[in-house]
Amino acid sequence: MPTGNSFDSRSTLSVGGKAYTIYKLAAVEREFSQAKRLPYALKILLENLLRNEGVSLAVRKADVEALARWQPKDEPTVEIAFTPARVLMQDFTGVPCVVDLAAMRDAMKSLGGDPSKINPLVPVELVIDHSVQVDEYGTARAFADNVALEYERNDERYTFLRWGQKAFNNFQVVPPGTGICHQVNLEYLARSVFVDGHGTAYPDTLVGTDSHTTMVNGLGVLGWGVGGIEAEAAMLGQPVSMLIPQVIGFKLSGRLAAGATATDLVLTVTQMLRKKGVVGKFVEFFGPGLADLPLADRATIANMAPEYGATCGIFPVDAETVRYLEQTGRPAELVALVEAYYKEQGLFHDANTPDAVYTDTLELDLAKVVPSMAGPARPQDRVALADMKQAFADALPKLKTGTKKPTAVPLPLAAPVGEAIGGGPAGAFGAKTAPDIAPGSLADGSVVIAAITSCTNTSNPSVMVAAGVLAQKAVARGLSTKPWVKTSLAPGSQVVTDYLTAGGLIDDLNKLHFNVVGYGCTTCIGNSGPLPEAVSKEIADGGLVVSAVLSGNRNFEGRVHPEVRANYLASPPLVVAYALAGRVDIDWATEPIGTDADGRAVMLADIWPTHEEVAAVIDRSITREAFERIYGRVYEGDAQWKALQVPTGALYSWSATSTYIANPPYFRTMGVVPSAVHEIEGARVLALLGDSITTDHISPAGNIKKDSAAGKYLLEHGVAQKDFNQYGARRGHHEVMMRGTFANVRLRNRLVPPREDGSVVEGGFTRHLPGDEVVSIFDAAMAYQKDGVPLVIIGGKEYGSGSSRDWAAKGTLLLGVKVVLAESYERIHRSNLVGMGVLPLQFKTGESAASHGLTGEEVYDFGGLVAGLEKNFDGPARELTVTATRPDGTTVAFKAVCRIDTPQEVQYYKNGGILPYVLRQLNAAK
Repeated sequence: MPTGNSFDSRSTLSVGGKAYTIYKLAAVEREFSQAKRLPYALKILLENLLRNEGVSLAVRKADVEALARWQPKDEPTVEIAFTPARVLMQDFTGVPCVVDLAAMRDAMKSLGGDPSKINPLVPVELVIDHSVQVDEYGTARAFADNVALEYERNDERYTFLRWGQKAFNNFQVVPPGTGICHQVNLEYLARSVFVDGHGTAYPDTLVGTDSHTTMVNGLGVLGWGVGGIEAEAAMLGQPVSMLIPQVIGFKLSGRLAAGATATDLVLTVTQMLRKKGVVGKFVEFFGPGLADLPLADRATIANMAPEYGATCGIFPVDAETVRYLEQTGRPAELVALVEAYYKEQGLFHDANTPDAVYTDTLELDLAKVVPSMAGPARPQDRVALADMKQAFADALPKLKTGTKKPTAVPLPLAAPVGEAIGGGPAGAFGAKTAPDIAPGSLADGSVVIAAITSCTNTSNPSVMVAAGVLAQKAVARGLSTKPWVKTSLAPGSQVVTDYLTAGGLIDDLNKLHFNVVGYGCTTCIGNSGPLPEAVSKEIADGGLVVSAVLSGNRNFEGRVHPEVRANYLASPPLVVAYALAGRVDIDWATEPIGTDADGRAVMLADIWPTHEEVAAVIDRSITREAFERIYGRVYEGDAQWKALQVPTGALYSWSATSTYIANPPYFRTMGVVPSAVHEIEGARVLALLGDSITTDHISPAGNIKKDSAAGKYLLEHGVAQKDFNQYGARRGHHEVMMRGTFANVRLRNRLVPPREDGSVVEGGFTRHLPGDEVVSIFDAAMAYQKDGVPLVIIGGKEYGSGSSRDWAAKGTLLLGVKVVLAESYERIHRSNLVGMGVLPLQFKTGESAASHGLTGEEVYDFGGLVAGLEKNFDGPARELTVTATRPDGTTVAFKAVCRIDTPQEVQYYKNGGILPYVLRQLNAAK
């Protein structure tokens, strides 16, 4: 295999009678002694550069040297090219990726090139986990009914994915009903050490089209979430351009105290790191606390790297890693290679491993972690369980804002009573056995959703078993869940059901209506399904602030359910506890959770599981055999999967009548060479937004309302409302998705005036300037496009935080937005904007729309774009001049920082995005 091998690092490692080629870090450390103290994650990157030097034109000897000389306190300025070993996808983001690949094949043919060049060059694994919704719940038929509805809604998407699996090389699909991609990755897909076709062994690395790809960092595997756009480029052989990051060390010591769970730990870590500020940085965990920290707990912490804002949250490989690989059924040959490889490279952590040098450090004594929750709207807003009652009371006045139905704007904030979210049945318990809820049962603080959901926690046996033990104790005391609570159990893999069954806990969970509803993300991503009609009616009639309690990783406003304003993250046993209590405003120390059959008060402490009880169940119920048996059939799928009628051929036959899959417009006018870039002038503001605008606010998600722009489009194309499905399922159709961009029911656009009573209008509305008429954002965007007016989005801090949703950038582009101007960005969304050819600008530190007196009614000119591109936005060229002309003709001018961060991104922008760039590169290659 050709390589530059400037450091003479190529060597041989023999394990189990086999010889592997490796690239030794010691070769660099001999020349650069400081490289010995590099953080673990940077050593993985160093090996990546060593191995790819000369193989990729993007990797030079100077890049290896730059990383070896890393100075922890320096601001990132040096660009390197990271070449991941593989790509992981879930189906919401995976479908548009495959759509784009199919469209690129068509475009390649149109350019006169070879369509077969459009093919994944690294292994790509897509796990279908985002499409199952909680329609049926609380019954034995919940799983079967939800799966049947999933296939009914997604037949066309799944058929398309199966076509892709046949049409493209290196592309595997894990069928529905198997598990959540990150848990399947952790338990099965991750190699830890990758061996290519040339016999070269190297660390398993990846990028994934979901921000929680970082979960596998708990296994010592370096990877993170990227937008689908960037992932497609990686699939097609493009290295990921990045700046050598700063690395924050997080030292762990001690052990968790009785009563504390891994969820409590991760919420504490998330709060600490958000306060520290680690956006764009790596976080690496070290210290004596690692010795007693199970790998499942590490994965829980690593999973929530997006919530604390880091690119990754990684743990080193050690004896616990090896134990986990053995337990989860990895081949003995691989386990032996992993241990030998990491020891040979000096990457195996033990008590004698010296601490690395970090940019900065934090420290946490695990013994000080207390039971906690996070909410009501952000994962970093941790609340000690003991303070929950008062915390909810303090949050209630703000949550009450906006509960009134709109009067100035006709679009409803939530699905009408009885209207299914996503087109499923309207009631709970499948609507067939709707719960008996007496009028007046609900009040502010009532829990209406209690969901054991998300790979964050369902991958962790300690908290899942704890939920089962608590349920068992509750059933023994005669307790039951409140009838207005929509309960669900959605494991991240079938292994969870196996060990809950083997441990004798599944029956008690079922008795409390925590029946398995599906193997997928469900409530964590907003696939919570409709509330019972009676519950929806009480919420609407009373203007109530009701709550969801979920074991997920995100609780942003409008995400979990449009009728639920207070959303709290909690451990699985607490989810069960709150379902029993039926309300969040409970003081667990003084108020009983209920009464037993003898009328005695039952306190939470009476049924809370001990560490010993949990450990006993884990020891007898989790086996290597279960992992081998369940993952031995991982690609088979059920009868419905096998029965799909799959087309053949290298080019996809697009259907003009499909409302799920459509050939996107990105390449229709594309030439062999890119058009010249021009200055952006005469732009209007489409939306003036505040802080913490997430990709949930931007990207279409959740239910499609019949009177929304997307709903009207579907009705016009013969789709009945009951068949609308949800936005996530229609990500392969740009006409639907662009109509749902910026249509979130909780979006607050400051261009829209308040109602007559002073309440804030929420939803996807704006003004078509210079007039005062309030219209949908989509309608305004189309009117501006007709008039040739470029558009701007103005935002505050942390713009684009949340899931790595490529449609947050794709939809922005298709609406005609040329510039986003914000105070700060989350990493993935900024990259996605550049990847779609949208210019991300950033207010200078301390400046904002408010500081410049901007109202959004101005006309904007952006000066210096062409000159900046010529100089790769280096030095003074990094700042562009923004001139805003007010309605009265006066102007305000200021400098803004261009956030096209690397020379490679400059090339993407010049080409109109990353995909046109890759397509032109492949077309030009001989």
